[in-house]
Amino acid sequence: MKRFDGILITTDLDGTLLRGDKTISAENISAIEYFKENGGFFTFVTGRPPIIVGDISTQVRPNAPIGCFNGGGIYDMQSKKYLWTKELSREALRLVEDVDKFLPDMSIQICGFENSYFCKMNPSMEKHLKIGGFPDLRCHYTEVSETISKVLFAHDDEEQIFKLRDMLSAHPLASGFDFIRSDREYYELLPKGISKAVSLTEIAKILGIDKQSTIAVGDNDNDAAMLKSAGVGIAVSNASPAAKEAADLITVSNEQHAIAKIIKDIDEGKINFSR
Repeated sequence: MKRFDGILITTDLDGTLLRGDKTISAENISAIEYFKENGGFFTFVTGRPPIIVGDISTQVRPNAPIGCFNGGGIYDMQSKKYLWTKELSREALRLVEDVDKFLPDMSIQICGFENSYFCKMNPSMEKHLKIGGFPDLRCHYTEVSETISKVLFAHDDEEQIFKLRDMLSAHPLASGFDFIRSDREYYELLPKGISKAVSLTEIAKILGIDKQSTIAVGDNDNDAAMLKSAGVGIAVSNASPAAKEAADLITVSNEQHAIAKIIKDIDEGKINFSR
């Protein structure tokens, strides 16, 4: 029996595994390899679609399926196939239409399971497009024909995000969907019941791992459900208040090789799975 047999680590990317400059430290990469070589399963659960995690996957080489779209899909990076998906009802476009009408400066990205479409731009969405490395596909939201996974709204003015949150929560169709703030500038419309906790549960099920033997790591509001659902939920020290409140433990920041620190703590018996 190997040292980390039966243990699954799922981590968020931005603000957790990735540093502020979107790179992964050599310390984290080395620790992840050690963890996998000694029987552990390592993967990430992200709001990103699979089409823009290729470089990260090449560096980290997850040995378990990844979670994407904040819980809306499970994807095998080796076979390049979805193992599980939850689509967003096209009725969601009625909410998008109202956001477009009443918050005209709010940008809109429609995420399909194969492509992402930039339907309305502002400086925040332009930055998202550039940093994320998305293909620059632009069209009106009513022209998106493929199955939708989620909708992302973006604005660099936090007050506009608060207005968006209040508007969507009060919408007549709100009960049919879930909403999550995934970054300071991002707010997302998701299928009902979808969160990163769903990804964690589904990945553990696919691997045949007891969920009590899982560790989830994150930094933002959209990670909170996953942290609560895991055997041990760990927030990085730079995490949002909601993520910290959901976590069992707080570790070092994403700039201080947080994943390497967690693996070292498991190795030294400092993380207790009995809760």
